[in-house]
Amino acid sequence: MTLTACGGGDGGGDSTVTVSYRQFGGTRVQENYLTEVKAQFEQAHPGVTIDLQPIQASENEYFTKLQLQMRTPRTSPDAVYEDTFLINSDIEAGYLRPLDDRLAQWPEWSQFEDTAKGAGRALDGKTYGVPDGTDTRGVWFNKEIFARAGLPADWQPKTWDDLLSAARTIKAAVPGVIPFNVYAGKGVGEAASMQGFEMLLYGTGDTLYDQAQQKWVVGSKGFGDALQFLRTVYSEGLGPTPQQALDPNWTNTTTEQLIPEGQIAISMEGSWISQDWLETGPHPWPQWSSVMGWTAMPTQEGQAPGKVSMSGGWTWAIPQNADNPDMAWEFIKLVSNRENQLEWAIENVQIPVRKDVADDPSYTGANPSNDFFSSLVPTTSYRPAYSLYPRVSNEIQVATESVITGGDAAAAARNYDDQVRSLAGDAVVAAPGS
Repeated sequence: MTLTACGGGDGGGDSTVTVSYRQFGGTRVQENYLTEVKAQFEQAHPGVTIDLQPIQASENEYFTKLQLQMRTPRTSPDAVYEDTFLINSDIEAGYLRPLDDRLAQWPEWSQFEDTAKGAGRALDGKTYGVPDGTDTRGVWFNKEIFARAGLPADWQPKTWDDLLSAARTIKAAVPGVIPFNVYAGKGVGEAASMQGFEMLLYGTGDTLYDQAQQKWVVGSKGFGDALQFLRTVYSEGLGPTPQQALDPNWTNTTTEQLIPEGQIAISMEGSWISQDWLETGPHPWPQWSSVMGWTAMPTQEGQAPGKVSMSGGWTWAIPQNADNPDMAWEFIKLVSNRENQLEWAIENVQIPVRKDVADDPSYTGANPSNDFFSSLVPTTSYRPAYSLYPRVSNEIQVATESVITGGDAAAAARNYDDQVRSLAGDAVVAAPGS
């Protein structure tokens, strides 16, 4: 990607501020939103141009391209859209600037939830990103397909067996649809790790990382159980075909096409997916709120707290090699103010990170699923977003790909353990009883 030459770091005179962000599939919600913010900024700062640089790529490709951009002053943007799971590895690589001095002089920082602030904080205690929203995850289901299969419209699975039972019923009663979509494999990147596998793992009571010992967990029973669940879904033909699941565009295909076309009955998805079906989305679907139902992902055996969610989110950050960091900070402040964050939360179906946005009636009433997915926040879990996590996540994707293509779950779990031991060295701990 060719980037516009940027002006000096003092932010004075004519200059250009380049902004890199990911273009998600066919949706133009963020493009339209940032175009509005660009107009606001340029009106408030005559002589300064915001050069929006969307990166149209799959998730893993976006991270790679962004890191390549940030490596040198010649190609580095001034402001970048950073996934919270990648921020610590980019900090460790020296790609990002700490923002603490700027945040200390920004009164609006007090409006951000403390848990959200932690998303941009590194192990060195410094903050490198301003969060712009979070998310939760649950189970979406098509009530019309459920009716054809004799399943209730108020379905609330309590265990993994309840999920499998519904999927088996749908397979028998409604041929031609995908009973149960669970993301897996390297093609869809982090969606396989977080939206698929970790939603299962954290429902067993086990985790990827032992916070008390600050070590990565190997040998957990829950890890093997989660892989075996995926093996069951795919070996019984309850999910998509492996070829479908391994397509890098599969996450876009499911939400933009197959779900609204009534070809998927159940899908483990995020709080945001209805953005695709709004009037402003890539696949307007006025009936979505009456056709689709949503419920919590159950724990493995129904054990407390009874439901599981994983949360992530994105931040705005300034690269170390930014040419115009002062104006980039002014842009981040503008994109993060109350009015813009309220619009962003509504249009992108985000869970707000600003207290004054989360309490606004226009947000809570904007989407019928907002209240439910916001209610998952107290019991949600966050990825161990340390610098090693992206490589651990890659090994999760390898393990899930192995089982959905016919591999043995126990063997895939052992291989994962070996790889994590190799990556983390002494910073690993065996799970209790293993």
